Amino acid sequence: MSAYKAYKACVPITWSPNLYITLVRGIPGTRRLHRRTLEALRLGKCNRTVMRWNTPTVRGMLQQVKRLVVIETEEMFKARKEKEAKHRAIRPPLVVSHLIPPANESSQQAA
Repeated sequence: MSAYKAYKACVPITWSPNLYITLVRGIPGTRRLHRRTLEALRLGKCNRTVMRWNTPTVRGMLQQVKRLVVIETEEMFKARKEKEAKHRAIRPPLVVSHLIPPANESSQQAA
């Protein structure tokens, strides 16, 4: 979760009509009420993200399970996805030549 907090510090938080909710902690060992809340939010597995409207009902549900989820606005979500895409982009191949460069004539004459 510290990576998410560090990321959130980079992006200014503005009001957004949509919230992107990611489940970052496991469901086993949680209270039944929390499991039912995650089920209502359609979060079944870790690292899954869902988009929900920013309504008082959804915010109340998120308040219950705030230790299990990470909440992002649209701008934060898009910036994170761009950063991940840039990281995964295909890079040009690294070319390594193992051939010995030919010796210069001047170095042969000196020897």
